[in-house]
Amino acid sequence: MPTLAQLKKELKSLADPEYAKILRKFFKTGKGEYGEGDVFLGIRVPVQRKTAKEFKDLKIKDIQKLLSNKIHDERSVALFILIGQYAGGDEKIKKQVYNFYLRNTENINNWDLVDSSAPNIVGDYLLDKPRNILYKLAKSRNLWERRIAVVAVYAFIKNGDFKDIIKIAEMLLKDEHDLIHKAVGWMLREVGKKDEKILEKFLDKHYRVMPRTMFRYSIEKLNNEKRKFYLVK
Repeated sequence: MPTLAQLKKELKSLADPEYAKILRKFFKTGKGEYGEGDVFLGIRVPVQRKTAKEFKDLKIKDIQKLLSNKIHDERSVALFILIGQYAGGDEKIKKQVYNFYLRNTENINNWDLVDSSAPNIVGDYLLDKPRNILYKLAKSRNLWERRIAVVAVYAFIKNGDFKDIIKIAEMLLKDEHDLIHKAVGWMLREVGKKDEKILEKFLDKHYRVMPRTMFRYSIEKLNNEKRKFYLVK
């Protein structure tokens, strides 16, 4: 059985200090920025995923310790392990991982951590269940909980279910954070790739009040004629 000590030793051996410097800038870790104080080892994502597979049977108590760590790479690997345990688990395991995830939203605290995990755990779990939790998260004062609410619906969109992203997008039209504008715009763009008419209906109703970044992201995959039409409007 793999141990937490072995995993932490492995991650330390994979550290790249020069790449870590780049990541600290990329993920806005300066004072007052959204990732303030986040610590990086500099481990690239494919290597994190590979390591997570090697330690896929790590105990939940150790995953908790890893996810509570100040080091970004360790939190990321913890989430990749969780995703693997969720995907390979029965309904009981899936529920346990889902509940564990929601208890730890304070530790899923950067956009890459949210984006890699929310659709695969929260979204997938809620495919055939009530989705009230997403609306609660969308109203949260915590930036990352709001982003979880938005990105989790990617699982629904891939299954042709658009009603929740439309409602959540409308809830977040006046959100002040650029990372929410980007996430909502991204999900709307994915809706448009599946059904342009639904995206256009949303745009026709809200283009006047959509934050610029949200609007730009949402129309990226429309053809040139339609993009120009909305840009001119």
